[in-house]
Amino acid sequence: MPDKTLTCRDCGSQFVFTQSEQDFYAQKGFSNEPSRCPECRAARKASRGDGYGRSSGGMGGQREMFPAVCSRCGKDTMVPFQPTSGKPVYCSDCFQIERGGSSRGGYGRR
Repeated sequence: MPDKTLTCRDCGSQFVFTQSEQDFYAQKGFSNEPSRCPECRAARKASRGDGYGRSSGGMGGQREMFPAVCSRCGKDTMVPFQPTSGKPVYCSDCFQIERGGSSRGGYGRR
């Protein structure tokens, strides 16, 4: 997939949707291309503040995601929490590996 030039729906400027970003979107199962340039995405994210501001869907609205780099494989990923320095962050594939067999019957086992 070659890089694509897209037009921001907020400011109308053109921005590049790189091949690696397209691969990331495909890996995550995202069916839509980004509709805002990185600057407008950052401004929109900043305007939402704590995540309890504007919501597009009421109670079942979109969860705020934060960019991060996987501590295990180094891939860029998105996580549903604000990463904290000093604590590892994993992409979904590495999270499953790190989690290991603990996903079965974790509560109540001693």
